[in-house]
Amino acid sequence: MFYIQLNKYKLSILTFVIILMSLGVQSKEERTILILGDSIGAGYGIPSENRWTNILQDLLDSTNTRVNVINASISGDTTQGGLSRVSNLLKEHSPEFLVIELGGNDALRGYPLERIKSNLLDISKIGKSYEAQIFLVQMRIPPNYGAKYTKAFENIFEEVALTAEANLIPFMLEDIALDKNLMLPDGIHPNIHAQPLIAEHFFSHLRPIIESNSQIYRKK
Repeated sequence: MFYIQLNKYKLSILTFVIILMSLGVQSKEERTILILGDSIGAGYGIPSENRWTNILQDLLDSTNTRVNVINASISGDTTQGGLSRVSNLLKEHSPEFLVIELGGNDALRGYPLERIKSNLLDISKIGKSYEAQIFLVQMRIPPNYGAKYTKAFENIFEEVALTAEANLIPFMLEDIALDKNLMLPDGIHPNIHAQPLIAEHFFSHLRPIIESNSQIYRKK
């Protein structure tokens, strides 16, 4: 009788250990991309299922990368807003990758360039302190803000990427913004037809880094 009870006890311990091991494997396989953006990232005016962030998730799923896209974008957000939110988001989601898609609203409101640059650097620094790999999205603004301000604003992103050792993603609306068929009537936000193009753009720049990290990830 004692022998039977002992075997049952050993079996219970073994079952518990197996469950813990399976949970550990599962957690290691859960990789996350956190997108910290503004109305472009939030998919302004687009049904949720048609937003480029959801299409990006589908593209990633098709490659079996097991990477989840967490979209923390808020319409109207600025670099200051992103800076105020990023630490809590990083604590909550522990992303392997942080995509920063901010700065456009700052420039449209004429904020000082040094403040924009400083905020982007701080967001990147905080992201790296949580061991997230940083992707910074190049932003552009209409030329009516003056050549000097416009050029200086656009240069910020390359400077920040260089200083923060971040991956710079080219402006996602480069081939979209001037095509009325791909923009909402406001001329600022991409419409539903542009969403797959934006998703493909991000996918093409994210995928090589994700797959490169996957090889390192599997060796751990």
